[in-house]
Amino acid sequence: MKFSKINAWLHLWLGLISGIIVFIVSITGCILVFEHDLKDLLYPYRKAAITNNGAMLPPSALISAAEKAMGGLPARSIEYRLPGKTTQVNFQSDSIVYVNPYTAEVAAVVDHEDFFHEVEEGHVHLWLPRKIGSRIVVYATLIFTVLLITGIVLWWPPKWNRHNIRNAFTILWKGKFKRVNYDLHNVLGFYTLPVALIIAYSGLYMGFGWLSRSVYTVASGGKSMPAYYEPPSDTTTAAAGPKWVVLDGIWRQCVNELADKKSPAVLIGMPPGKEASVYAYTNMEGAYYQAHYFDQYTGKKLQGGGVDVMPFREANGGDKLRRLNYSLHVGSIWGIPGKILFFFGSLVAASLPVTGFYIWWGKKKKKKKPALNRQKQTV
Repeated sequence: MKFSKINAWLHLWLGLISGIIVFIVSITGCILVFEHDLKDLLYPYRKAAITNNGAMLPPSALISAAEKAMGGLPARSIEYRLPGKTTQVNFQSDSIVYVNPYTAEVAAVVDHEDFFHEVEEGHVHLWLPRKIGSRIVVYATLIFTVLLITGIVLWWPPKWNRHNIRNAFTILWKGKFKRVNYDLHNVLGFYTLPVALIIAYSGLYMGFGWLSRSVYTVASGGKSMPAYYEPPSDTTTAAAGPKWVVLDGIWRQCVNELADKKSPAVLIGMPPGKEASVYAYTNMEGAYYQAHYFDQYTGKKLQGGGVDVMPFREANGGDKLRRLNYSLHVGSIWGIPGKILFFFGSLVAASLPVTGFYIWWGKKKKKKKPALNRQKQTV
């Protein structure tokens, strides 16, 4: 059997097998590209008028207000966002509390399982049990990658003459529906190939540990991916400082000293036990986040382990690729233009199983007609 026939056979049957999954994952991906932008647009409680000369209140004031709204339930983490946006306080519950960072007024108590949460559940594991659904999604993504490769082989013109070039790069909008459908599958599939490959690669990177480790080794010049390590707090200094004074000091240190751009976008996690450390992430509004660990009793900075503990500018290639992967997956690494590009890339990816199925169905019906005509002639 010729290579071209094997390639076409693979493209057809792998597409039929994975089509529905690719459609679900791609169409939910379109929405998630603009998740935070849409939330800020649709949910007024995510915005806060800048007062107090733009000075944000410390965690002690905001967490106290949030815990009071939750009936005394202890907070798990607090996330300061950009100026003009409310601070998010998370709990071991279904609720999230949004607090005005300038006045400590509670803006809203909301259920975290909103529309976007349900969309994410479908994108990550198809609304199935996470362990089962996530495996199906990652293997469907692998099949989709093979489809992209076999698709470009099918698209490639046998001869680069004017007629073939026009057919390969343009959609004949004046043609019949069958022809337009074919061009939508063939031409749009080609134009969005780079974006689709980046989305597929970054998804596989998150889904396959062997792939992320291999890429890390190559990008870092032969190093192994470092293990995550959260250093413990020194319990012998438990009386060194009051809880809130220490936490407020950690927040000020993050904003004023540790953030590359003096960014207020900081996530701070409460220690789950007496020996645990306080973790914090700075530069949370972009792709260049960094993890920090602190003694919960003294506020002393501790040395953790992992790919995200070094300042981004000092990290090796493997660390940088690991930290950039999510931003690469949704296109936010290039700002709004990147998001728009990835939105349309995901939309086209969602359309490919639909247009591809119609092409196959049309060929199937075409084959049946001659068989029926032959039967009529023999009667």
